[in-house]
Amino acid sequence: MRKYVLLSGIMSLLLSATSVAETINFPEEIVPLQVGDKKIEHSFFNRVDEVELIPGVYQVKLKYTDLYEQGYDEHQVIDSEPFWVTMTIAANTDYDVVFNRADNAVAAEVFAEAPQVSLQAKGASLSTPLAIMAEPDLTSRASSQVATVQVAPTAASTTRTAPMAANLQAPVSRPAPNAGNAPSAAAMLDFWWQQASAQEQQAFINKVTKK
Repeated sequence: MRKYVLLSGIMSLLLSATSVAETINFPEEIVPLQVGDKKIEHSFFNRVDEVELIPGVYQVKLKYTDLYEQGYDEHQVIDSEPFWVTMTIAANTDYDVVFNRADNAVAAEVFAEAPQVSLQAKGASLSTPLAIMAEPDLTSRASSQVATVQVAPTAASTTRTAPMAANLQAPVSRPAPNAGNAPSAAAMLDFWWQQASAQEQQAFINKVTKK
């Protein structure tokens, strides 16, 4: 009986920890790479756009990557160096990571040199800027917080959203020349191809050539 009560207590704690996890949503241009010492795995077929964290303070590694049309069939990929921010997650609150997307590639290159992102609670009108910090010494602190990640749909099956949207998505069809500034499907496919590793590229080739 005592063993049963102990196991029940442990299970209750685990279920409680899971139930209080809050969701942080990332726009497609801001890629979460790591939370504390826990790396977030991305692939050519799946990008992570949600991270679930229990309330607490976290060091989060991010990267800015964006795609701008230069012409009907030309585009430019702009990346920042990975950078660290500190996020404070409150209980019973989900969040969006937001930023002001540049109007053109030149301004985006300036932004990539010093990215500025903010954390905004769902339903709130104001956001909290996240200051870029030096890379933390992760070996000097215990990683006691729980972090889980949710994988986004594959890029080939979704549609690109507005810059401030929470879901990571990509276009599925080429727009007409005057249909707006959204990148074409071919441009996005080339963009993802450049982000993929050699193994992921080969896996994609095998997938599309399989009969």
